[in-house]
Amino acid sequence: MQDLIKWLYSRWVSAAGFMAATLLAVLPLLSAAYALPLVLLFLHSPGYMVHQVEEHTGDRFRTFVNQRVFGGRNALSVTAVLVINLPVVWGLNLAALYAAWLWGAGYGLVAPYAMLVNGVTHIGASVRFRSYNPGLLTSLFLFLPLSLATLYAIGPVGAGFHYAGLGLALLLHLLIIAHVLRRIRRKAAEAA
Repeated sequence: MQDLIKWLYSRWVSAAGFMAATLLAVLPLLSAAYALPLVLLFLHSPGYMVHQVEEHTGDRFRTFVNQRVFGGRNALSVTAVLVINLPVVWGLNLAALYAAWLWGAGYGLVAPYAMLVNGVTHIGASVRFRSYNPGLLTSLFLFLPLSLATLYAIGPVGAGFHYAGLGLALLLHLLIIAHVLRRIRRKAAEAA
């Protein structure tokens, strides 16, 4: 299993770049066939993939988190990076797109809220550490505009949809933080 994880980890960022380009290549067809909110929700997948290329090329984000945020502790593992980015982020965006297509745009609000929370987190880290962090540029120039444009395009579908979307996005980020903190505690207990 470790060999598979190493193999995937060494290739997934490059694959994300190619997949983003491929998904963007079908954008004109989708724009002609679907309403703007659905097209914007579709863009969250290639948008995240572009962000992941900036963030994870050369293991930069994991290194930044472990070195700068957690003082040299191995808080964020290779496996966690893969799980967070592949099935969780890509799966979330795909599920939000299908939910919006099947039941209405309000059901896809978790995608722009997750993107917005992630972007604000990168900006907050930049302010906190007074430096660039991997993913900051796409957070500023892609995540904020795309997530806000999507929220605007979806519009007032009802406060419940917005609360649910934002709540799920915050819960997802809190679960990631809880996992990292639990890993630090477990490693400290093992070392003691």
